[in-house]
Amino acid sequence: MLKVNYQLLLDEELKKIENSEKVPTLLLHACCAPCSSYVLEYLSKYFKITILYYNPNITEENEYFKRLDELKRFVSEIKYDNPVSIMDCEYNPDDYFQVVEGLENDQEGGKRCFVCYKLRMEKTASLGKINNFDYFTTTLSISPYKNSAWINEIGKQLENEYHIKYLYADFKKRNGYKRSIELSRKYQLYRQDYCGCIYSKRKSIDE
Repeated sequence: MLKVNYQLLLDEELKKIENSEKVPTLLLHACCAPCSSYVLEYLSKYFKITILYYNPNITEENEYFKRLDELKRFVSEIKYDNPVSIMDCEYNPDDYFQVVEGLENDQEGGKRCFVCYKLRMEKTASLGKINNFDYFTTTLSISPYKNSAWINEIGKQLENEYHIKYLYADFKKRNGYKRSIELSRKYQLYRQDYCGCIYSKRKSIDE
């Protein structure tokens, strides 16, 4: 199977948007401020962005709201080319535990992570369709620990299912991850050392 260049697909889509001279709307799923930092810097030139903070995988309530508050602080301190707002969801970790039932002992980066990506991305696609957004996507691919092929495969599937355009991306490319670290330092963003679920936290403690 040929490896897909998702950065090239993103380049082509952004070029179309530039040529259209219109500013489309984007519902951007985000897990935290550090992962959002570079993506917002990059995409706000092309889109009116609403960030969807839907992360029921974050097991601890204090951690969930700490990340949300940090995301709100960061967005409030930056001047973007186009409007950026935040839509947060009710904290409901049961959503996560239901979809990973039976996968509790799966290895980090395996099927449990795949269904977690899909849970959060499907919520984004659904709300994007309901609220008439032009596009949806996620910041997840900025992490070198996330499977970008899986993320984009899920995006393609959801685009077909919900009839809302998915913005293909691999945000770690072109030093995106490095830039997110630079921005995190500049704005003194809280950077967690695990993805969010109890299983990734246990792994981080073990290491």
